[in-house]
Amino acid sequence: MLRGLFHHRRSAALLPAPFAFAVGAALFPVPPAVAAAAAADDPPPLAPYHADGHAPIGVMGEHVHGAGEIMLSYRYAPMWMSGLRDGARDLSTEETLRVDNPFFGAPMQPPKLRLVPREMTMQMHMFGVMYAPVDRVTLMAMGMAMVKEMTIETFRPDGTPLDTFSTRTSGLGDASLGALVRLTDGPVRSHLILGAGLPTGSRDSTGEALLPNGMRREVRLPYAMQLGTGTWAVQPGLVVQTKRGRNSVGGQVGGVFRLGENDDGYRHGHRQEATVWFMHEPTPAIALTARLAGAREGAISGRDPNIAGPVPTADPDNYGGRRLEALIGINLAGQSGFLREHRLALEAAFPLYQALNGPQMPRTWRLTLGWQRAWKL
Repeated sequence: MLRGLFHHRRSAALLPAPFAFAVGAALFPVPPAVAAAAAADDPPPLAPYHADGHAPIGVMGEHVHGAGEIMLSYRYAPMWMSGLRDGARDLSTEETLRVDNPFFGAPMQPPKLRLVPREMTMQMHMFGVMYAPVDRVTLMAMGMAMVKEMTIETFRPDGTPLDTFSTRTSGLGDASLGALVRLTDGPVRSHLILGAGLPTGSRDSTGEALLPNGMRREVRLPYAMQLGTGTWAVQPGLVVQTKRGRNSVGGQVGGVFRLGENDDGYRHGHRQEATVWFMHEPTPAIALTARLAGAREGAISGRDPNIAGPVPTADPDNYGGRRLEALIGINLAGQSGFLREHRLALEAAFPLYQALNGPQMPRTWRLTLGWQRAWKL
């Protein structure tokens, strides 16, 4: 009978394969020692790689590493701006054209503003590396490349429209170096950020501008279109976060404090920032994020003698202000195969409140898309 079940092709075709396998296993069981040895050869299951192991991708310096760990990261962060605002109020074109030109009295300078910014985009490519020589200290470095574009409408001296033109700059921005110092571990984790800003970006970019008299002229572009600040900076911060079950919360406070004027005679304003976030992890591979971020920045002090014109962006007083943004995002963590321990994340920011030193272009929205990968050396 057994010969008919397992060796006769015509009879075996009439018997379901699972049933035949069960009968064979019952009649010829695998010895316990052989089964144990086979099980011992199987690799242990991989532990989940949690997507909420890092904060939302728009938060910098928010985690530390264990001794010997290194991490590479890349962030792409485009931002859009449009219109003009003074304080918390949007300005119309007619109101903008009635604003005094601070450079009036110099050659070819009309008494009122005649170049009105319409739109601006900024694309940032940020490359980072982190390394922990010991458990308590993580070193970090970040470099940045930028592309800035602005569209401006020119008006004649009598206030009638003339035409629009665009300017564009691209290149390296300022860089940063720093150290993260672990303060506490366990249910509540915290660390200090000790950072320094390096003036690696240029600030002498030029472009062709359409003047109110119809002439086109090569000029040094305003501060908003330059790629660097020209000053060293101190960048301190503090991060606190905790996790319970599938939910985690965290917060960060910090700032950028400029050290003196640059060689062109001006200094960007100091900036203070604070953010809080909430994360929910429905599965280890996915974490949903929500965040509030606020910032306050001072105006530019001093001025570059090569930057002048009847345009709001040429006035150093028209920089800085207060902002509050809402941000939502998602973190994705690879669990197996080639994607194991690779992290992809996206965060979108929407303005809730902007009180700007104006006339100045307000933000409309911005994104941060990033990749991170850590491993032990």
